[in-house]
Amino acid sequence: MHRRKFVKILGAASAAGIIGSNREVMAAVTGKKAAGKRVGIIGLDTSHAVAFVKALNAANPDAKWLGYKVVAAYPYGSRDIKSSVDRIAGYTEEVKQNHVTIATSIRELLSLVDVVLLETNDGRLHLEQALQVLKARKPLFIDKPMAASLKDGHAIFEAARRYKTPVFSSSSLRFITGMQEVKNGKIGNVIGAETYSPAKLEATHPDLFWYGIHGVETLFTAMGTGCKTVRRIYTADTDIVIGTWEDGRVGTFRGTRAGKDGFGGTVFGATNQLVLGPFTGYDPLLMEIVRFFETGNAPVPEAETLEIMAFMEAADLSKKSGGEPVDMTLLLKKYV
Repeated sequence: MHRRKFVKILGAASAAGIIGSNREVMAAVTGKKAAGKRVGIIGLDTSHAVAFVKALNAANPDAKWLGYKVVAAYPYGSRDIKSSVDRIAGYTEEVKQNHVTIATSIRELLSLVDVVLLETNDGRLHLEQALQVLKARKPLFIDKPMAASLKDGHAIFEAARRYKTPVFSSSSLRFITGMQEVKNGKIGNVIGAETYSPAKLEATHPDLFWYGIHGVETLFTAMGTGCKTVRRIYTADTDIVIGTWEDGRVGTFRGTRAGKDGFGGTVFGATNQLVLGPFTGYDPLLMEIVRFFETGNAPVPEAETLEIMAFMEAADLSKKSGGEPVDMTLLLKKYV
């Protein structure tokens, strides 16, 4: 665009009083509609949804949320996982008290919002629900797990490409205390890591997809991509999942179902070690989500999310074979 025309448009926009942000300036100049800040939530069967509403819809919201506000929510959500279903009524009432409209369908929700948080606790529903959002071309964050299978996770990314709509998924434990120091190189190149989290089981999901994903995501955040083989040691109270990376590095995840719950780990670097933790809440993740909505740039690479899902599927296969190593790369090749 010629400078003279650019200045003319800016002058007209300013005179009309419509310029309030860089996004609005670019909308005026390019003719493209800037993405809005009305947030919708799908799934009120998890405490994550309530936490996000309380942060974004506070009476005096923090400026770091850049004006994003939850305006509508669709409660469902699982209809057959009792621990989830039992939360929906209470969480719905709590959200309504924060001036959120309760939609009767995802279609209705999408007519009211600009961006979406898919918070449904039931990963089996994520593909079906995500497709509706992506078809409507609403930028989408999907809370853990991205889906209840690697196949569904891949299908979501394919749909995002087809509809040219950005999507990403993450556990809040990706941003556990200490991880940013690891990423910034405080301990040199990462040569290994051991992480842990609760790993409660749910019969409707592959074992680690339900809750163990928190510690698995922590592991991959530290180690990065390139895991090749996976071996799992399983008992009623404990999982030990050992990943061997292509470059010879080893990372392990310990999933607990007995004793005191906790999240953390140790990352081993070329120059030092660093202990991760504690987990301090959802704000670091929400900040990344807001940045994603602003820019359309996902903070977690697709390849890493797919490797996390392949790692968890490989762990199930290893369990079924009595702890034999599983070549994770064969699972990923199905979708290359």
